[in-house]
Amino acid sequence: MASRRLWASCLTVRLCVKKPSVFYLNYRNIQGKGIATPTLLLAFSKFPEQESQDISQAAERMEMSIQVLKQKVCQKHKRSLHPTDILSADLLAMIANISGCLPYMLPPKCPNNCLANKYRLITGACNNREHPRWGASNTALARWLPPAYEDGLSQPRGWDPSIRYNGVQLPLVREVTRKIIHVSNEAVTEDNLYSDIIMVWGQYIDHDIAFTPQSTSRITFLNGMECQMTCEKQNPCFPIKIITLRDYIPKIIGPDAFNLYIGLYTGYDPTMNPTVSNIFSTAAFRFGHATIQPIVRRLNAQYLDDPELPNLYLHEVFFSPWRLIKEGGLDPLLRGLLAHSAKLQVQDQLLNEELTEKLFVLSNNGSLDLASLNLQRGRDHGLPGYNDWREFCGLPKLETHTDLNTIISNHNVTAKIMELYHNPSNIDVWLGGLVEDFLPGARTGPLFACIIGKQMKALRDGDRFWWENDNVFTEAQKHELKKHSLSRVICDNTGISEVPADAFQLGKFPQHFKHCDNIPGMNLEAWQEFYQEEEMCGTPKSVENGDFVYCSEFGKSTVTYSCQYGFQLQGEEQLTCTNKGWNFEAPVCIDINECENEINPPCSPSTKCINTKGSYKCLHTDPYKLSEDGRTCLGNALGVWMTASSLLWTLGDRWQHSSQGLSGTVIQMSCWYANISQSSFFINSGQPGAVELSFTAAGCTPGSPCE
Repeated sequence: MASRRLWASCLTVRLCVKKPSVFYLNYRNIQGKGIATPTLLLAFSKFPEQESQDISQAAERMEMSIQVLKQKVCQKHKRSLHPTDILSADLLAMIANISGCLPYMLPPKCPNNCLANKYRLITGACNNREHPRWGASNTALARWLPPAYEDGLSQPRGWDPSIRYNGVQLPLVREVTRKIIHVSNEAVTEDNLYSDIIMVWGQYIDHDIAFTPQSTSRITFLNGMECQMTCEKQNPCFPIKIITLRDYIPKIIGPDAFNLYIGLYTGYDPTMNPTVSNIFSTAAFRFGHATIQPIVRRLNAQYLDDPELPNLYLHEVFFSPWRLIKEGGLDPLLRGLLAHSAKLQVQDQLLNEELTEKLFVLSNNGSLDLASLNLQRGRDHGLPGYNDWREFCGLPKLETHTDLNTIISNHNVTAKIMELYHNPSNIDVWLGGLVEDFLPGARTGPLFACIIGKQMKALRDGDRFWWENDNVFTEAQKHELKKHSLSRVICDNTGISEVPADAFQLGKFPQHFKHCDNIPGMNLEAWQEFYQEEEMCGTPKSVENGDFVYCSEFGKSTVTYSCQYGFQLQGEEQLTCTNKGWNFEAPVCIDINECENEINPPCSPSTKCINTKGSYKCLHTDPYKLSEDGRTCLGNALGVWMTASSLLWTLGDRWQHSSQGLSGTVIQMSCWYANISQSSFFINSGQPGAVELSFTAAGCTPGSPCE
């Protein structure tokens, strides 16, 4: 009870002026000059759509609310406590509700109609009827082992230099890159079995099944510092294709691991969770970064080098779509991928300088390091160490330098690893899995083969709509699907006329290539459906701002109605033809008033929401102007304050009777509301009831309050 009383005292606040600092002015200068930093380019490439933004922002509000409360308890009790030890389930639920998280934690409403039983939703939701969020987009990655955080909540391993692992501090990720991973562009061993397109396919399906959005916040929460301008350490499903499991995965993990971890298909398993796991997305499936060539090659129609299509370093093609328009289109790039070998993953030739020194470099404004990003991402995601995952896969734990030498044949590499990590258990799992000796017929070692195999089996067996499952496709359709290949996809969608029979297999032109006329393809007539107009029912009634589609279920003709974006269905969604005609009247599509959404309002609190037919508008008021996102008023920090403080005061009201003031404690909060990254303010716990608001905002004169 004492700790809960402390919460209330913490939440009686006074908001004070924060004067713009040097970093803030520099940040505004960078923004004003339009400099595209590598970090901003990375964020741009992973910028989430609106629902993902809303979920990310809600999650960040909830996490930081808990962090603030946790800090106050720690100060009171002089020891670290986990939030779940002191926050009741009801209180956590209330924080989730106020922060906007709760709607995304509840099960979605699954449609129950002919189409939903026949086709998957594009979000992956409702695939499993008992667990409708399994495998869905905008859900958390699955954890196959408990997370490993230094504070038990979110602080990555290696963050606090005073914390030791097996008696030593973890190395900095950049140091690991420099001493173990980085090699020059010239240090490339060619893969004599597979073409460069095997690397591209891995990247493609990784982003298809495991793509995670960039955080919507680029400043630290507790003091508002721009992440790229401070050294402070603060936190800021779709199905697999036949091509992937049949033609790609066996080449990556080898036949033995495929049979062990995946095996033959025996049908849909509703107890299998197909959600992509953290370890797969964050570590194992990033093995492919060690197979990226530093050079992008382009070939002409005869698969020959052409002076008009020179080779390019990888950094020269980042964010350069103009090359597709002015330099021959996509076909020369695909020919280069088909006719040139992939880079072989070699233990002392992991990632070349295009990835470690020149990632997303468009100017002299710095670059990113992919290897360091991968290592730090694993720590940020709370991935346990290398040995924990070996034990998870039933592999022997490695205790000593000698043990490490048994699974890594290059002993120079093991010496460098032990010099930095000192103990095999300390090794970051991405690095450990990357340097293991390959399994026979594979391009990964035993650890990553295990993790990739287990994930692929989960994605296959936990998918109610997997193509081999009963009653998903007819036998005729399955026969056609088996003909499909990546080579056929290239033939059907490009101007290339000659391809290898297996696009992943390295071959020489022309002896190992076939004309597209000789590459088998699917006959889509197997999917042709015939719907005769019902004599008793006639043509269904059309609806304004909506449409309908025919569907057949249990031998009966049905029509399913849907509405355009911005409208919702009123009436029966599915109509069935009976001997008396359609069993219900046709529904109507009515406009959704987005402005009434209080949980996730479409506009910033600093703007006025106006409902329109099928949409809405956000209107600003003088002297502010509407930002490019169409939702936020520039020059107004009130929205930030309202969103952050509403949560704090709501919590405070619950224990208002026990409030006691704490003087002298200052917590600075920043940018809790979406897209207002240039506002900041203080929360200063003072005497109960003493509330004072002022702020700095975009466009203000330094040192002067904003009106």
